[in-house]
Amino acid sequence: MQVTKALLASLLAVASAASAAVGGPVGAVQAVVEPAAHVPPVPLLWKVSDGDNALYLLGSFHLLKDGDYPLSADIDRAFAAAEKVVFEIPPEALLDPTTGQRFLEAAAYDDDRGLSDVLSPRMREQLQQLIARQGGTIAQFEGYEPWFVNLSLLMGLSQSLGFSAEQGLDRHLMARAEAAGKPTAGLETFDDQLRALDATPMDEQVIGLAEFIDRPRDMPGVLAKLHQAWRAGDIERLDQLTRVEMLEQTPETYRIVNVERNEAWLPKLQAMLDDYTGDDMLVVVGALHLLGEDGVVAMLRDEGYAVERICSACEVAVVDD
Repeated sequence: MQVTKALLASLLAVASAASAAVGGPVGAVQAVVEPAAHVPPVPLLWKVSDGDNALYLLGSFHLLKDGDYPLSADIDRAFAAAEKVVFEIPPEALLDPTTGQRFLEAAAYDDDRGLSDVLSPRMREQLQQLIARQGGTIAQFEGYEPWFVNLSLLMGLSQSLGFSAEQGLDRHLMARAEAAGKPTAGLETFDDQLRALDATPMDEQVIGLAEFIDRPRDMPGVLAKLHQAWRAGDIERLDQLTRVEMLEQTPETYRIVNVERNEAWLPKLQAMLDDYTGDDMLVVVGALHLLGEDGVVAMLRDEGYAVERICSACEVAVVDD
């Protein structure tokens, strides 16, 4: 299951844009929706300071449920303190009417191959059976690369489990920023995210899809574990389930989807600290981007900024112990 979890992590890392274009055309399984949780998730929230202003870094889960709200008071305070809210991509990019078409164009092959050419006969038959159970045919995916098929299956699965991209933390805070009249911005463009997805190696795409279609009934549990680790604010567990397994099992995907984008964001984050006086900002990105030595939290700490985790629930837990 390691590759499957790594692929899920990589897809969730870019789902802020992808979910705007892929509405879950195929469901991988039918599942019972879990009861709503009533305890606010423990936030993956850090405060980065340089003496005259602060940057709040918040780790998002792009697919959430009604029961994941309301949010922690820590997030509410960071949001209130921020003069500006920054996301992976600017909110207006999700409303662009060309989003869907551009997404499909990026998912298409740039040569004369099709899905049947990159999958083994056994994999193709398994995928056909999986899609047929949901009333579809493999023909609808023939022109698209495995990462797109994997993402389509993931979005369908997440919907059957009660998750929604519209309820994702980034989408929720985009709406709050608009309602509060706070300026917003993005660290990259929609096309940047598409290029990251499309640049992942074909062999790693196929491996990830094989894991999904070999064990479709295991996937709800995989997604549930990721969600539970995020809700618990469990950095070590989430790091193991996402970053570590992606690095070990799909190293090129890890480099392209995570490391290269983090490195591209770093100077922009530094500018928010160095070029502004008194204006605090809230930056909301996929939780994967904040974890480990390649994460932007560690990168900013290495640049000499003061970094602290903001987690009232963690402090209470320590006192209770």
